[in-house]
Amino acid sequence: MKITGFELFQVPPRWLFLKIETDEGLIGWGEPVVEGRARTVQVAVKELMELLKGKNPLLIEDHWNMMYRGGFYRGGPILMSAIAGIDQALWDIKGKYYNAPIHELMGGACRNSIQVYSWVGGDRPNETAEAAKKAVDAGFKAIKMNGVEELHYIDSFAKIEATLERVQEVRSAVGNHVGIGIDFHGRVHKPMTKVLAKELEPFKPMFIEEPVLSENIEALREITQITSIPIATGERMYSRWDYKSVLASGYVDIIQPDLSHAGGITETKKILSMAEAYDIAAAPHCPLGPIALAACLQVDATCHNAVIQEQSLGIHYNEGSDLLDYLVNPDVFAYKQGYVKIPNGPGLGIEINESHVRKMAEKGHNWHNPIWRHEDGSIAEW
Repeated sequence: MKITGFELFQVPPRWLFLKIETDEGLIGWGEPVVEGRARTVQVAVKELMELLKGKNPLLIEDHWNMMYRGGFYRGGPILMSAIAGIDQALWDIKGKYYNAPIHELMGGACRNSIQVYSWVGGDRPNETAEAAKKAVDAGFKAIKMNGVEELHYIDSFAKIEATLERVQEVRSAVGNHVGIGIDFHGRVHKPMTKVLAKELEPFKPMFIEEPVLSENIEALREITQITSIPIATGERMYSRWDYKSVLASGYVDIIQPDLSHAGGITETKKILSMAEAYDIAAAPHCPLGPIALAACLQVDATCHNAVIQEQSLGIHYNEGSDLLDYLVNPDVFAYKQGYVKIPNGPGLGIEINESHVRKMAEKGHNWHNPIWRHEDGSIAEW
């Protein structure tokens, strides 16, 4: 079997799909995208696919190493996201070739379902309590919210109080036993993170996410001394080498590699296995589309330390096109009592509605994240 061609589809709300074709009629789907840089990733995918045309798609480990190690300059969000989508599509082909779900080819499943959480609120969190109550009423046992808006290195305690008030409203709305993930989104610098982490403890969050940017990971040493809240990070880390020092530091409780950014199924499986050796949990990042989620679930199935899965149904980014719209059978992601079953169909276990993909690709998108500024005019972290 040989790879004969590929197509890329830039589809709403902010996704990029990849279809890889073979001479035996088998096709594979991947989701290589950096949110806000879809066109840039397209170019990287095209460059890498030049190296794969005519090759046997089943030799995934060799192809991964060729794409990664064959470039003198490597790593980073663009290149690793391009590799990730290609890797997902190759695994999809391999599963279909052997008529088995990907997890069956990776040692078999250690679970048949995994807990999922629901996003509530928006970039500037509002009506979070009402949205959280609706999610819990729908069966979710955990939610995640943006905790803050823009914060300067040192900022007004009024902004801290606003965050505490929002979290209090959510906790009151959902009760004491629903998990609340609070995403700092890398918007908070170390001085204010120390204040927030301490003040949030009474609300017993499930975790705080990206309390500082991943490039400031050394700051977690001080933060872990202040709070017992589990610390989650990793959506902006792209390989096992990025994770190496983080795992060894002992400052992180939950890692969040993204299957569309961190080298795909092949690499993320290795990252989660590395984390298990440090007794660290995993909650893969996935505010993206159905292909990325299916890839996450295949890896979750094989990793004992995978504890909860992000998914994008109803997220504020998905207005107009949502998670299930591109699937022939949306029931494959039916959420029941806060859990989703691991797909057991061949490959990724989903069937993409290609005619809908083509229709929506004509519409396309030009999504970019907003640019925020502080009151003094300086750029703020989004």
